[in-house]
Amino acid sequence: MNQHVQTNKRIEQFIPPEGVPINFAIASLGARLGAQCLDLIFTLLLVFVCALVVIFSRSLSPEAGMTLFLLLAFLTRTPYYILSELVWNGRTLGKRIVGVRVVNVNGRRLTPHQVVARNLMKEVEIFTPLTFIFAVSSMSGWEIAVAVIWVLVILIVPLANRRRQRLGDIIAGTLVVDNPRSVLLSDLAIATPLTTSSQTMFDFQPEHLDVYGKYELQTLEDVLRDPTKNSYSEEIVQITRTIIRKIGYSDPVKSGQELAFLAAFYRAQREHLETLRLFGTRREDKFHQKQKSE
Repeated sequence: MNQHVQTNKRIEQFIPPEGVPINFAIASLGARLGAQCLDLIFTLLLVFVCALVVIFSRSLSPEAGMTLFLLLAFLTRTPYYILSELVWNGRTLGKRIVGVRVVNVNGRRLTPHQVVARNLMKEVEIFTPLTFIFAVSSMSGWEIAVAVIWVLVILIVPLANRRRQRLGDIIAGTLVVDNPRSVLLSDLAIATPLTTSSQTMFDFQPEHLDVYGKYELQTLEDVLRDPTKNSYSEEIVQITRTIIRKIGYSDPVKSGQELAFLAAFYRAQREHLETLRLFGTRREDKFHQKQKSE
């Protein structure tokens, strides 16, 4: 995996066997802390409910009640983290709310032993020091010093790590990344319908539409979706001239009409390819004619 910085985010990239690079934005420490706090709240609520039942029953001494509380906390949070990340593919309730998830550093599927390893290490990294802090009154001086050093080490590791991995992530071979919510783009042909004048301004014949395929259509769609492009953009003008030359379009395209021409060509080309596909003809790119002749 290769790492580089992009738009103030640390990007982790890996190339799967298919050869298509996939980028992950490494989750910020603030997002991870927020997810951890939410998960602590969810698990502690359940533990407190159980503890209140025991307290009001008055069946245990205070010392036994505290022991039972710590045992319930362990038996609740450990299965919670492990089962949540297994069922929701690397996400707990807190991670789902914040928008982060756990992934394999190799980009492959997250395995059960990785989930178990990173969450058992969480007991050693996070919850054991927290228990020491709450029990500081009963600790000796050297025990307090060891606990403080351990907490400092736990805090320094993700800060000094380029991937912001804690010890559990390093041992398990996992990484916490952003998991942005997917947003479906609107249909370009519906979102920006042509006016009547635009429809009559540009008339495309079948020979004009037989040149390009699906790949070029998708590339043109990416250009049309770019909000920074307008009819006077140098790139738009260049693309328009290239398409006119390639398809042999003879009608004049006036200055300032380039974006309208591309939008009209996109709709005509898309309709043409969809019609061909209904009859079993697929055109992947502009080399389809050469491949057919061979």
